[in-house]
Amino acid sequence: MVQLIVGRKGKGKTKQLLDKVNGEVKEISGNVVYLDKSAKHMYELNNKVRLVDVSQFMIENSSEFLGFVSGVLSQDHDLQQMYFDSFLTIACMDDKDLEPAIDKLEKLSKSFDVDFILSVSMDESELPAGLKDKIILSL
Repeated sequence: MVQLIVGRKGKGKTKQLLDKVNGEVKEISGNVVYLDKSAKHMYELNNKVRLVDVSQFMIENSSEFLGFVSGVLSQDHDLQQMYFDSFLTIACMDDKDLEPAIDKLEKLSKSFDVDFILSVSMDESELPAGLKDKIILSL
């Protein structure tokens, strides 16, 4: 399943995402990965969460990002959840690429039984209609 936390920049999406991951990691039995644009939030995450600084991997477009995510999935068969902070930035995409990328993440989610939780810097009204049912929090 793919879930979205949406809102304009500066509305508190990262705080909500950090609270969610830190709460969930205590409840689940599998592994959790948190992808971010830097290691800035390292000390705010539970030590059971694997933080990956995506900026170190020279990702230049959304296809490369999806390949990167697939690589992470292939290396950890116990992976249960992945959190993506600043999704549009770390995935190197603009608004028009959003729906196709989330459709691919949904397919990966079903194939590998992994949940994806994304923070997206867009207002709920700007999201494509097909994604509105994936919103868990709008700020």
